[in-house]
Amino acid sequence: MRKTWQFPMIAIFALGSTLARAEEKKFDWQPLEIKVSAFSPELVMLNTERDEYATNLAAYAANRIVAEKASAASTGQARRIIALALHLSPRNRQAVVTQFQLAKGIMPEKTEADYSPQVLARLLLTRGQLLLQQAEGENTLLGHFLITLAAEIDPHNEDAVYASELIRIDHGTPDWKTLTDPGKNNEAEPSNRQQP
Repeated sequence: MRKTWQFPMIAIFALGSTLARAEEKKFDWQPLEIKVSAFSPELVMLNTERDEYATNLAAYAANRIVAEKASAASTGQARRIIALALHLSPRNRQAVVTQFQLAKGIMPEKTEADYSPQVLARLLLTRGQLLLQQAEGENTLLGHFLITLAAEIDPHNEDAVYASELIRIDHGTPDWKTLTDPGKNNEAEPSNRQQP
């Protein structure tokens, strides 16, 4: 009697582990191909600051994917966030590892983040506003991305939502494809950009 139950139990466990692995790979991720950063060394951010923002952005993206079990909304937002992180700091460990795992269909592990989503949104809003005060090309572009992202991360932050909506009204929605798919809509890339 005992042996007759062993085979079905083993088969159930094997099937369960196979289904769990298949479930892990059931998300859509288009790998990012970033050859040249959209931001030059002249961007008004120190390299250490760029790296810190990249780390926290990538951690937020990974944690959101884990929390939402790789929903289409979480992977779509994560792709934009990780692209931004890689453009800010092309060799950032957290961003590179998360991008690699997602490209291979591996669910990233929950990461210890330095900031809660609400605090991260406030930081992005403040930094974006400072960049907009520079009133120059790439600083303005990054400012628009950061403020828009702050409103997405914390839609209860009325200051971020208001600033994001003003950007949308005055300048249109920022074109994330300049970060996620840079070769598809940009002409020649300037030579002073950071190479990964």
